[in-house]
Amino acid sequence: MIRYALICDGEHEFEAWFRNSSDFDEQAEAGLVECPLCASTAVKKAVMAPNIASPKRRKDSPQAMMMEVAGKVRSHIRDNFDYVGNKFADEARAMHDGDTPHRDIYGETTPEQAKALAEDGVPCSPLPAPFAPVPPKLVN
Repeated sequence: MIRYALICDGEHEFEAWFRNSSDFDEQAEAGLVECPLCASTAVKKAVMAPNIASPKRRKDSPQAMMMEVAGKVRSHIRDNFDYVGNKFADEARAMHDGDTPHRDIYGETTPEQAKALAEDGVPCSPLPAPFAPVPPKLVN
């Protein structure tokens, strides 16, 4: 595994691990590498220098602080929102239309469903990977 320092077109710096250099190149070219702060897929390798950091310096790094915030967001969503899985678009639309009572939900949509929700004014937002909780298993 190789750790790369990356930077997006919004000048956010972050790190990611890849199996090898060609894996990064292929994933970046396909738009699969996303900035955890702004979700931009215009990502390239940043200039890297050896970094010998003390434990305190590592703890206070922007990446460490961002990951701490991401963990708190994940916990808040997991503890306070209902996971609806792939029924997210239907549930969000039903609440928007007044067919069901409002509640905080999270789940998955297809890109087409997300676009339709946005076009219809249904309030929703994608969660970048570091902020999204691991989905629980749904019981049927």
